[in-house]
Amino acid sequence: MILFFLSIIGAIKTVNSSNMTISVIIPAFNEEKTVGHVVKTIKKVEYIDEIIVVDDGSYDKTANEAEKAGAKVIQHDKNRGKGAAIKTGFKNSTGDVIVFLDADIKNLTPKQVDSIIQPILNNEADITKTKFKRVAGRVTELTAKPLLNFFFPELKFDQPLSGQFAAKRSFLNRINLEDDYGVDVGIVLDADVMGLRIKEVDIGQIHHELSSLHELNVVATEVVRTIVQRATEYGRVTMIDSLGRSIRMEILGLSLIFLGVFGTFFIRPVPVELGLVISIVGAAVTLYYLIKIVKIFYNMMLNPEGRWQTLKSFFYMHSPIIVSGIILIAMVSTLLGAIQLGDGMISIEPTSRNLIIWGPNENNRSYDLRGPYTVDSALENEATLIRMPEEAMDSLGFDYGDSIYINDLRYSLNQTVPGEDNVMRIPSDARAFLGLNVRDVIRDSDVRNIFKNLYASKNIPVENYSNLTVEKGVFIRTEVETGRIVNVYIDNQRVASTKGVFENGTYGVYINGQRSLNINFNDQNPENSYYLYLNNRVIRIEIEREDKADMNFAKVNEGMFLNLIFYG
Repeated sequence: MILFFLSIIGAIKTVNSSNMTISVIIPAFNEEKTVGHVVKTIKKVEYIDEIIVVDDGSYDKTANEAEKAGAKVIQHDKNRGKGAAIKTGFKNSTGDVIVFLDADIKNLTPKQVDSIIQPILNNEADITKTKFKRVAGRVTELTAKPLLNFFFPELKFDQPLSGQFAAKRSFLNRINLEDDYGVDVGIVLDADVMGLRIKEVDIGQIHHELSSLHELNVVATEVVRTIVQRATEYGRVTMIDSLGRSIRMEILGLSLIFLGVFGTFFIRPVPVELGLVISIVGAAVTLYYLIKIVKIFYNMMLNPEGRWQTLKSFFYMHSPIIVSGIILIAMVSTLLGAIQLGDGMISIEPTSRNLIIWGPNENNRSYDLRGPYTVDSALENEATLIRMPEEAMDSLGFDYGDSIYINDLRYSLNQTVPGEDNVMRIPSDARAFLGLNVRDVIRDSDVRNIFKNLYASKNIPVENYSNLTVEKGVFIRTEVETGRIVNVYIDNQRVASTKGVFENGTYGVYINGQRSLNINFNDQNPENSYYLYLNNRVIRIEIEREDKADMNFAKVNEGMFLNLIFYG
């Protein structure tokens, strides 16, 4: 007897050394026989700051017994469920740590209450839940544990549905509490997913009223709903779905293929052998799971009933990773599409299209996709003709009908033949000078570099004057520099305008191929206007303001700066 009283005194004098305030919430429905004992027992733990009993619509003397025992009582007008009572109590509590206890425990002791709270006060846990010896536990064993093992296998609690637990207010503020019997397991699952420390405390043996089969059915239904709802919310359903797993593994395989191929071609420290091994492993995984996906999907479609709903669910659940798979397939096929075979050799040189984006411009163009271009031999009887895609012409800054001089030979630029939108047909002599071979692939960004410093004759658009062609002689640059705008006037009417980069020196203006005017350009003191006369016509060459340009004008010893060709 003496030892018994000493243990009670020890329990009562247990102190709170953490300076956290403690609130105990007791949801109660028709528990007049036991609620007073539960409240009185809790009051023996001196460091507990408040006790709140939420009378959930009882029609007995639960509220009176709780008040007589010393608890603060909050009453619901009607029965709303255990979770709703817990939410009401939590909303009206003030403690840093909230303890939830059932109102029907007949043999609750202060030591049991203290053991629930102390792991949190000692910073050993963020949440504590209890396990205890009792009769029954049918909902736990037959419903909760099988579902938890299926959806949340990392949880290994003996009694996941215990109604006695404690938690920090900071955690409870972050979650949505259920309104019914799912509240207990919902709190545990939320805490697990958030990575909080959960400790299961053994409080020995407790005695409380056994529920009827009907009551257990209600509890089981609400627990199942909560577990399945949390499993869906936290992605656990799709994680165990065999089709979804196969699709994810298929994506993994495709990702490995892409990683291997990309590493081989674009990451220098990756050895070719390692890249090939990664790609081969990825290909094996992809093929294996592709077969599994086809088999699973085929079996799903065999059943005509619910086929449409199955398809809807399939695309709803898996469409994001299916799209990812399509993207990976496109990327891998693009890289591998650069394979070239010939002379017993396999050559792989990935190239890409070049996206050009403009701001406001006179042609109202906003973007363009260019290249890559494949080099091919010239067509028969086209030894002085280069066929070039329109996008490559744009990158060079030329139009069809312009000419390029390669190794002192003039080559006219012409459009590609139908069906060869990205093919450059270049005669053999020009290819040899440029260092190109048939089947070479040229990125759009390399086009100007290949033709750089070549002399070209470019037609300038003529306005307001018939029977006239204006050509300019330029050298192709690989960078943009500050140039000048040049206007051509005939009898004070502007007929042509162009721009280019001047260097200090002499530039020739030609009439029908004959040099008729020399322009001595000095960037430090440039003249604005130069005149020449032809058959009572006054021709004025006007050099205007600065502007950006990507071609150099040709000097007299290099070509024709301007050539005005009159007809008739």
